[in-house]
Amino acid sequence: MSQQPHDTLPREADFDLASLIAALHAWHAQQGTVDEASAAQLIRDRSQAELQALGSLLHGEEDRQRVADLERWLEENIARLEPVLQARCTGLLPASWARAHAESRLIDDGRVLMANAIDRDLAGAGPEGPLDAASDLASLLVGLEVRDERRLAFQALDGYLRLTGDYELPRLLPVFQVIEALSGARRVLRRFSDAGDEEQPALLAETMSDFRRYIALAEQYTEFRFPPLVIGVGVSGSGKSRFTRTLVERLGAIRVCSSAERRRLYDVYPQEESPQPDVDMFSRTATEATYQRLARCAGALLDAGLPVCVDSTCLQREQRDLLRHQAEARGLPVLLIHFEVDDATLRRRIAKRATRQSVATEESLGVLEQQCSLFDAFTEEERRLLVRLDTTADNAAETLAGLMQEHMR
Repeated sequence: MSQQPHDTLPREADFDLASLIAALHAWHAQQGTVDEASAAQLIRDRSQAELQALGSLLHGEEDRQRVADLERWLEENIARLEPVLQARCTGLLPASWARAHAESRLIDDGRVLMANAIDRDLAGAGPEGPLDAASDLASLLVGLEVRDERRLAFQALDGYLRLTGDYELPRLLPVFQVIEALSGARRVLRRFSDAGDEEQPALLAETMSDFRRYIALAEQYTEFRFPPLVIGVGVSGSGKSRFTRTLVERLGAIRVCSSAERRRLYDVYPQEESPQPDVDMFSRTATEATYQRLARCAGALLDAGLPVCVDSTCLQREQRDLLRHQAEARGLPVLLIHFEVDDATLRRRIAKRATRQSVATEESLGVLEQQCSLFDAFTEEERRLLVRLDTTADNAAETLAGLMQEHMR
């Protein structure tokens, strides 16, 4: 896709992806909410404004039909999701993050990817606000994906959900993504129309290519999916977190992490190291509550059509059964991955981690021994779903990604 040239000098409002996601989350959390009688109507108004503006710029019958199909899909899905939208209407934001950060840029490895960082059209068609936080996130994801930055888009979605814990948001995301993709298509055609360059065939061809890239992306968001659930099994230091990040970057899976959700249950910010609450977050009761939450989060993501990877030890059969049920009850595939490593390597990893975290090595090794004692052997039924992954193998990451791709097919 063609892009406007940018200077490459750093500015105060430059963000890499991690800092942008943190900034989005913080800004969304700090904004005062807006009460609206009909959140669904707000979205209808925005989509209709985009569709009308886009329709005035279309000429080819095939393009008109594709946009008409997207319009029908939006109407049907906004109506279907109206109860979810209404349940979230008290959390609407007064305006987009991009309004307060109009001069921001998203930088990746020295490249300027997008202006106002989330690529939102601040002079767009129709009403700008109030809006759901999903609208800002959708703008960012569409901007990345249309530029073929799918790896960054996967990281952005996974990172935002882990910070916010808003696992209901993905159910709404395709609607907002379709609207933002239509907005992008409208901007492409509007720039060409305003430039008055109709007599330049090469520029027209480039414009229509960019326009259809947005339309094709919108159509992808409407596709029905059968996502798998991946349950990682393994003690601390076995490589679960490192290798499940591979599934995020390559396949778009969302990681649901027990470390983050355990802390969230006790109102501790998932990324914060302190302070700790005056409770035992690792008691039997706390662990049961954590796995119940992991199951709810996984179920919500599966309902949204997203592949899910649970990053937790899952050492006990009842924990794995609880998670498996979320997929099996929905008729979706399940894959159990046992992350394995030899004892000497495992102990070296634990000792290295303890040093890095300023924790006594003996204490960390004691936790490891306790985890090993809790492990329940896989049942015959589980073994039919089981893949064993040696995390010390040179090609372990490629093996895992290949297994997941095969499972998703």
